[in-house]
Amino acid sequence: MGTNSFQPTLDYAKQLDALDNLSRFREEFYVKPDSIYMDGNSLGLLSKRAERTLLESLADWREHGIDGWMQGTHPWFTLSEKLGEMSAGLVGASPEEVIVTGSTTVNLHQLVATFYEPQGERNKILADELTFPSDIYALQSQLRIRGYDPDTHLIRVKSRDGRFLEEEDIIAAMTDDIALIVLPTVLYRSGQILDMKLLTEEAHKRGILIGFDGCHSVGAIPHSFSEWDVDFAYWCNYKHLGGGPGSVGGLYVNRKHFGKNPGLAGWFGSRKDKQFDMEHTLTPAESAGAYQIGTPHVLSLAPLLGALEIFAEAGIANIRQKSLHINQYLIDLIEHELGEFGFYIGSPRDDVRRGGHVSLEHPEAARVCKSLKHNGIIPDFRAPNIIRLAPVALYNSYSEVWEVVQKLKKIMVDKEYEQFKNEREVVA
Repeated sequence: MGTNSFQPTLDYAKQLDALDNLSRFREEFYVKPDSIYMDGNSLGLLSKRAERTLLESLADWREHGIDGWMQGTHPWFTLSEKLGEMSAGLVGASPEEVIVTGSTTVNLHQLVATFYEPQGERNKILADELTFPSDIYALQSQLRIRGYDPDTHLIRVKSRDGRFLEEEDIIAAMTDDIALIVLPTVLYRSGQILDMKLLTEEAHKRGILIGFDGCHSVGAIPHSFSEWDVDFAYWCNYKHLGGGPGSVGGLYVNRKHFGKNPGLAGWFGSRKDKQFDMEHTLTPAESAGAYQIGTPHVLSLAPLLGALEIFAEAGIANIRQKSLHINQYLIDLIEHELGEFGFYIGSPRDDVRRGGHVSLEHPEAARVCKSLKHNGIIPDFRAPNIIRLAPVALYNSYSEVWEVVQKLKKIMVDKEYEQFKNEREVVA
């Protein structure tokens, strides 16, 4: 579907809905009839399948007790490996290269503890100034553990405009003193996609290992981590993938690194046939499973079983196609309807550079977000001035996008937002 025939009418939105080959998946989710959910890039909606597999795992506990580790509908002992296999296609990896374990930050700690190996003058970590704060905290603490000062040894690539990063600036920062690079796949504020293939090639030309934070991309865009020869990656599963609040995260390790001892060892990183030998010498799994640490959080893994079924049926290429189209439709509507109200679209216009959400900037963003929620629309606020809107391919419709923009226009015309304080809530 192209957007060159754009029309700002509800009838046109309904025509797009009629042509949408993913529309049948909407009924798979618990969509509240009295609201429009535009925050799937922060926490995805609950699907009926995710609910089902969670209840099945509860039933396994009820019916089997401790025998649930090897028996039942979803045996717990190999659940992380099963989910890794189900996730592999979404990140462009082989099943052995992916494991579902830990959380985003725990997995980052594990990967940096494993792959950050300072030698001589090559002892710094390269990141960027726009990345999610949790990544910076983890990198700073890893440097301190090794005896380095984060102020001098954590290099952050500058943004030219506060929204985007330029690949050439990142490459210029790949100097001889860099031991490790950690970057986002998609910038969480603007939604910019970095050229992971190019950056990996340039890092490897310089003998530097590189990894990516895929929190804002996995489930929204296709990846080819293995083909690009990325060294490692990690992501959460509660945003686009709909694994539920606090859902267990995922990590990828390139098979060329298999056999490398985990920096943070734990017994669930054991080879499965050796784990219950209870030896004091770790025999790591010969796969990404080696980078597990503790016992998997079964009840936080279980919803992902159902959620990933939906992604397998829908296909990530189809999801990306609709995501691009519905986000472009949102941009077209914003430009047509809201031009006089001081909004600025802070996301890339080029499809290959834009992820799964649109970043809308406005000086009164916090108040506007509160007014949207008051009107039954759930957006996402990022300080100081960003409204993130994420039409999710699996459950948002074009008609909903049309209604969001109409309500946003009414809020601005009537100045409804003035009844709210221009400050964020505790959880933004």
